[in-house]
Amino acid sequence: MITIVGGGLAGSEAAWQAASRGVQVKLFEMRPSRPTAVHKTDRLAELVCSNSFRGDKLDNAVGLLKEEMRRLGSLVMRAADASRVPAGAALAVDRERFAQAVTDTLAQHPLVTLERGEVVAIPPSSEREPVILATGPLTSDALAADVRRLVGQDYLYFYDAISPIVLAESIDREKVFRQSRWDRDTAGLKARTTSGSDTPGQIIQAGPSCGVDDGQGDYLNCPMTREEYERFHDAVIHAESATVHDFDKEKFFEGCLPIEVMAHRGVDTLRFGPMKPVGLSDPRTGRTPYAVVQLRQDNIAGDHFSLVGFQTQLKWGEQERVLRMIPGLEQAEFVRLGMVHRNTYVNSPAVLAETWQVRTRPSLLLAGQMSGVEGYVESAAAGLMAGLTATSLVKGEPIVPAPQTTAIGALAYYVSHANPAHYEPSNITFGIMPPLPAGAPAARSKNKLARKLAIADRALADLQTWMHERTSQTVPAVSPA
Repeated sequence: MITIVGGGLAGSEAAWQAASRGVQVKLFEMRPSRPTAVHKTDRLAELVCSNSFRGDKLDNAVGLLKEEMRRLGSLVMRAADASRVPAGAALAVDRERFAQAVTDTLAQHPLVTLERGEVVAIPPSSEREPVILATGPLTSDALAADVRRLVGQDYLYFYDAISPIVLAESIDREKVFRQSRWDRDTAGLKARTTSGSDTPGQIIQAGPSCGVDDGQGDYLNCPMTREEYERFHDAVIHAESATVHDFDKEKFFEGCLPIEVMAHRGVDTLRFGPMKPVGLSDPRTGRTPYAVVQLRQDNIAGDHFSLVGFQTQLKWGEQERVLRMIPGLEQAEFVRLGMVHRNTYVNSPAVLAETWQVRTRPSLLLAGQMSGVEGYVESAAAGLMAGLTATSLVKGEPIVPAPQTTAIGALAYYVSHANPAHYEPSNITFGIMPPLPAGAPAARSKNKLARKLAIADRALADLQTWMHERTSQTVPAVSPA
């Protein structure tokens, strides 16, 4: 049996991988008996910060990682594909449907026992009864202290902030316009039922359109003139922030900076960041706005929209005042306001092996953001691989890491081999994957898109070889509820 602590993306994925391969799983989730500051429900795999899984094409590293996970039978990816909402070249989901699909699937699996309640210490583990800790960045204080004692390392930390969500009917549609950046939308993607090694119903690339994930999709756009933007910027930098513990030592993840932190870096930082207007043209004027705030559909019903890239730690009253300065949001009703919380993770290169096992205790594995990765997809990928490793331990099978030439293998290699003296959680990027051999035709090409697609082709071929070499490898046949 495998014991998994934490029912987020990583823990849920690990449980699915193990149970689908015939191994009994006990999954602990402390909610609702022990709530957190940011979760709202008791569902497994509840998404907190955003509803976006980022880019979904093969010329984007996170798109490649998602495709690898689909081929490995990922529950998280199946549930995401089944609950997707319009987001152009990215994969965004209806939060409630996504979490319900994951929860129902695991609750109904005969080999999964779901236990509700806080685990305050690391459970005993052995080679035939391994333990996976996937408690995420909001690990309870008692368990976090026990992990700290085990690994013998001080925790690193950074603060994470989440974006506000607005009620769709409160948006002034006379002042906003719907448009995809560069007029790109889901036309570059299509769903089909595939056979062979592919996962049924996967989303595949129909053409070589750009998959760079920079907020593109079927979004509502709130345009600003220069005067409106400068007033907004001034309001942001003078607004009062919420109190943050250890504020004097705060360290935000660069990919998730609060808007007020960016605003303090310079008057144009927001305009070249989440408020960049490039690729957009206001149909009423025919011109590119000076700045734009994008709103992304947050659920299938289309009655909630999130402010893209607008993570913030401003006090709630200040948020409402400042955000209502955005054209179209003057009368906005906020379903959720932004907040800041502390994300905790271990110094993984000093702690973890490439198989997500703790070096000093191989029957214990870490997965998810606690293991030193950043992002929804990366967290789920860590859970997937930890689930496969734990399954191999239970069955007494050889443990072979995924090839470094794959996205999922490169992520594991980075987490276990980066410099521990300067470690920060990382998203998957092509930069942490090995380059193409010097003699490869694409390696000599000046076309970046061709090089990225060649790296993706190599990754998927190597993944397929690795899957065949794993004697116990099977793709789960059960679809999410």
